[in-house]
Amino acid sequence: MITFSLLQAAAEPAATSIGQPNSVAVAFFAVFITATLGITYWAARRTRTTDDFYAAGRTVTAGQNGLALAGDYMSAASFLGIAGLVATSGFDGLLYSTGWLVGWPVVLFLVAEPLRNLGRYTFADVVAARLNPRPVRIAAAVGTLATITFYLIAQMVGAGGLIRLLLGVPYEIAVIGVGLAMMAYVLFGGMLATTWVQIVKAVLLLGGAAMLAILVLSRFNYSPLQLFAAAADAQGRGVLAPGKLVQNPLDAISLGIALMFGTAGLPHILMRFYTVPDARAARRSVFFATGLIGLFYLLTFILGFGAMVLVGPDAIRAVDAGGNMAAPLLAELLGGRPFLGFIAAVAFATILAVVAGLALSGAAAISHDLWASVVRRGEPKPGEELRVARIATVCLALIAMALGVVFKGQNVAFMVGLAFAIAASGNFPALLLAVFWPRTSTAGAAASMVVGTLTTVGLIALSPAIQMDLLKHDSAWFPLRNPALVSVPISFAVGMIVSLLRPDKDGAARFAALERRTLLGSEDPAEAH
Repeated sequence: MITFSLLQAAAEPAATSIGQPNSVAVAFFAVFITATLGITYWAARRTRTTDDFYAAGRTVTAGQNGLALAGDYMSAASFLGIAGLVATSGFDGLLYSTGWLVGWPVVLFLVAEPLRNLGRYTFADVVAARLNPRPVRIAAAVGTLATITFYLIAQMVGAGGLIRLLLGVPYEIAVIGVGLAMMAYVLFGGMLATTWVQIVKAVLLLGGAAMLAILVLSRFNYSPLQLFAAAADAQGRGVLAPGKLVQNPLDAISLGIALMFGTAGLPHILMRFYTVPDARAARRSVFFATGLIGLFYLLTFILGFGAMVLVGPDAIRAVDAGGNMAAPLLAELLGGRPFLGFIAAVAFATILAVVAGLALSGAAAISHDLWASVVRRGEPKPGEELRVARIATVCLALIAMALGVVFKGQNVAFMVGLAFAIAASGNFPALLLAVFWPRTSTAGAAASMVVGTLTTVGLIALSPAIQMDLLKHDSAWFPLRNPALVSVPISFAVGMIVSLLRPDKDGAARFAALERRTLLGSEDPAEAH
């Protein structure tokens, strides 16, 4: 079928078939769902303990985890949202690509090894390693759930729009279907099933994006420079310069801060470091993931400008106001309905894999951080934590479905940018302070996470994104579309000031013990608890 699509590359369809049922897309969807449910069945037979459910028994290799990290990170925002932003706005859409990519060196050099050596299942394990655990875990759960909520909104909106346009089913039914599939993966297969679904999705996404980029470049003598020149001729030279989407330089800086530091604070990404056997494997998996993700984001440049030239911004917006259908429209133009069906299935796989990872990290925050560590004070009944995790998964899926319906029509890359702002402000400062600053106290870390999260959510609510775009007001109380430029420094400052004002009595001794464990690790993962 893919070979047939390539042979059709020179054919121009008379009109888009998006919005009509696509039998090829249905067939690819069915194959992917069948394969991943088979993976889930296989994983369910090997998921018996809490360690299996959260961390796949710590048996994932560095290469496998690198692919899974890439699969977890290359979301609907990456494939659908960035292509749409570049196609409709030009250069400024690439801010998302570069911002997300440069966050990975931060993960590699600052986060990966301490996380694996100090934690068990969630990033709160690391923050709480030398602090009083109850207030820290409550605050961490607030930041985790806020980040996951915004991220889930983006994935559900992308899924609903994609399936509605390609299968002809109502948007709401599409969102519910994705939520049910997410529940099945996490409830029965846990981290092992989620890992392999993400690996399959990463291979499909990289292969599909590369194939589509080659078809685009074939129209321009395989020269990206000719593609960019054609974009400038078609839409004006302004599309190759900043300012069309992000006109305020402070907005660009704020977005960059959110994307770079938010990567190191994403709970579903940080959770993946517990699946490997040791810190060395954690570092290697980040190295592999960075290369794969970098390659993919280079391809988004080609896909976005290819859609701008070959499809056109007006045609893209006519199909979906948020621009999220740029890549599928481009696939149909270059490869006909068969290739459209394949690309649609790839996008669908992308969304399902990411929402499964998000649901798992949210369930871990509720069951491990809140229930087992706070309510049960670290002594849950046998099997109780796993039951709570599965109940939390169902609740998160229902919330995701409801929010996906409410935020219908929003650009998914933009929505994920807001999730990154929360991760950068609510999670990353406390994580960095707890690991590297000896004077960080329990009160300081908790205050940093709570104030960072609430400040970010509050400023988002007052920003033009909500006040003007969503609520249609004439102006906004807060001028920046992404609040990270303000919220990240506030989070760091609050954490440091409160730590100095309310220090822990034995903070120095605890930090010395943590420093040894950070550098030397622990053979028994349970010791990190």
